[in-house]
Amino acid sequence: MRLTVLGSAASYPDAGRACAGHLLGVDGSAILLDCGNGVLSNLGRLLDPTALSAVFITHAHIDHFADVYALQAALRYAPAGPAAPLPLYVPPGVFDLMGRVLTDHGARELAEAFEVHELAEGAAVRVGSLTITPWPVDHVGLTFALVAEAGDARLCYTSDTRPGASVTAAAAGAGVLLADATLPQQYAGRAPHMTPAEAGELARDAGAHTLVLTHLWPSVDRTAAAEQAREVFGGRVMVAEEMDSLEIT
Repeated sequence: MRLTVLGSAASYPDAGRACAGHLLGVDGSAILLDCGNGVLSNLGRLLDPTALSAVFITHAHIDHFADVYALQAALRYAPAGPAAPLPLYVPPGVFDLMGRVLTDHGARELAEAFEVHELAEGAAVRVGSLTITPWPVDHVGLTFALVAEAGDARLCYTSDTRPGASVTAAAAGAGVLLADATLPQQYAGRAPHMTPAEAGELARDAGAHTLVLTHLWPSVDRTAAAEQAREVFGGRVMVAEEMDSLEIT
């Protein structure tokens, strides 16, 4: 299982970055975890969007799904003709929310581009040889962490979350933790996100060997973020950078 970072920024991207988006490649399948603003541009550096196997959206914040609108255009107006509807997995109600900003015609086009499935707590989704299981976490509205497994490889993508029992349960046993590290230390507890140090604590408690910090505000010092996480986590710490790739074994 290979993880490639397509978007590492939170809320809005700083220069050269994109918002939430991560690509998993497993045995010829290509699965997108979130599709925030700017993600599709980076995806195009690796593969044609019509080659995606599935897209998972973790919650109803636009920095996690803005490029779904661009993706539908790429699918419906592909050079060889409209692509087959792409499986899109979303929390209940999120696809309806996406359509509300569109005209009736635009909403119909959006629906034509995707084969929509609603995620449910603990209900595993199989895509090729990859299994993805949604775990509810403590953010704003219904938000799912996604646990991806292929063979012995196990990745937990926390999405956006406060620290607490919910995300601790989701992360347990993950070899690689792809963790929300949105908040500078001085903002700890002021928004439903984690600081880098809290992400480090989560990785330590989960027994992970690698922590990848992602979803960082542009104002976060990324070097300092890694240092703060290392103070509490004894394993490997990486800060997500667009187009970075990691083999998960």
